[in-house]
Amino acid sequence: MHMNPILKLALVWLTLLGSVIVSFAELEFGHCERVVKRWADTSTSREEHPNKDKRSLQDLLFFLHVPRTGGRTYFHCFLRKLYDNAQECPRSYDKLHFDPRKQKCKLLATHDDYSLMSKLPRERTSVMTIVRDPVARVLSTYEFSVEVAARFLVHPNLTSATRMSGRIRKNNVISTLDIWPWKYLVPWMREDLFARRDARKLKGVVIIEDDNPYDMEEMLMPLHKYLDTPTAHDIIHNGATFQIAGLTNNSHLSEAHEVRHCVQKYKNLGEPVLQVAKRRLDSMLYVGLTEEHRESASLFANVVGSQVLSQVVTSNATAKTKTTKSEASVTVSESGSDKSEIQNGTSEVASNKIEAKSGNMTVKTLMEVYEGCIGHLRKSQGTRRVNSLKRISPANFTRGTRTRVPNEVIQQIKSLNNLDVELYKYAKEIFAKEHELVVSKKMVSTSKRSIVDLQNVFGEMEGEKLWKLVSVALMLLLLFLLFLFVNARRRITSKVKI
Repeated sequence: MHMNPILKLALVWLTLLGSVIVSFAELEFGHCERVVKRWADTSTSREEHPNKDKRSLQDLLFFLHVPRTGGRTYFHCFLRKLYDNAQECPRSYDKLHFDPRKQKCKLLATHDDYSLMSKLPRERTSVMTIVRDPVARVLSTYEFSVEVAARFLVHPNLTSATRMSGRIRKNNVISTLDIWPWKYLVPWMREDLFARRDARKLKGVVIIEDDNPYDMEEMLMPLHKYLDTPTAHDIIHNGATFQIAGLTNNSHLSEAHEVRHCVQKYKNLGEPVLQVAKRRLDSMLYVGLTEEHRESASLFANVVGSQVLSQVVTSNATAKTKTTKSEASVTVSESGSDKSEIQNGTSEVASNKIEAKSGNMTVKTLMEVYEGCIGHLRKSQGTRRVNSLKRISPANFTRGTRTRVPNEVIQQIKSLNNLDVELYKYAKEIFAKEHELVVSKKMVSTSKRSIVDLQNVFGEMEGEKLWKLVSVALMLLLLFLLFLFVNARRRITSKVKI
């Protein structure tokens, strides 16, 4: 049987085309493999600092804030209580990138990724971060994107909302839309919410049968669709690993985009990126866990807070010495200071900072201030969230509603965030070790204090009183031993009688 010449030619062409496609795919994978390896090797060589003690707070503290990990609480209730406004690096949180030209600062808190270290004095910078369970982080990112986007539904249409947000920016007011990653996620979700509201208006009466907020298509983008969008793949999935590796779409590295996309396309190329992120966690001054809130806060206060407070005491002692040497200059300085405070005004938050700066705050009082602060912060955030979500009612997000997310969607999130799952496991190991170390140090410190207290007690006693105390103690010991001896003899006698 002879094959049709045209069909035969078509088969030959298809075979050749298939070979070309396979060859092209192999070439592309090989290219990606080299790109990722080159970046990983370069990243490793840059981070060799054998003389740097990771547990010692350096001149600059870089808070690498992974979104939706509770970092805002740390920023307002810890860091802003420890550092003055003048000590905060310019443009913290208010723009996409930090301005490296102004380096006279001690605190940099930002959603910038680790690539920012290329613009900082690496050997004089300590890094801290907080890591969260990837499933909870992704769900929280979805919920917050919806919450912030829903605030704009007060406007009659998308054009009006966009115009208003542009006006706010012109007035130099810091907006969530200026901050990565919300600069990308919120406008995208806002556009979707307006489109769905317009569709509901056209339909007239809309009956919503299912009260699951994660799958309420008439009101907002369903979670399972959100997870599979190009925006989510580029910004949200494995977001913690890419941020700590310095490979987000907000990176300062020119090769970041290509490396990230290679890893997203070929899953097995993610291992070198994960290893770099793990090494960076290892080198950080502090790694907290969102899920271990109380323990993490205590660890921060003892590891970071205690060192900032000790620096305050040292600097105040130095300032006091200088003050004693030249009292005349103090009068001018205080006069200028009063004038400055009148001009700038003083807030309740500022007074808390002054307490820390004066050296009166301890680790214990820092924790007390933190507990009070988070209560107020959570209350205000909760009120704002309720008011925002009213605009897309009956959709509402609570802790209870997360149980409505189907197991297959949870598994989908874990699969899409495979690197973050492994990084979170590693962060938990680091946290457990550091927590154990702090607890053991506390026990040693308590024991030392007890010994010193006893020594002080005995040291304050006169010789005759001390001898009397020792004599009484020895007498009591002899009586106790005599009691034990008599009791033992009675037992032996009773056994003989039996």
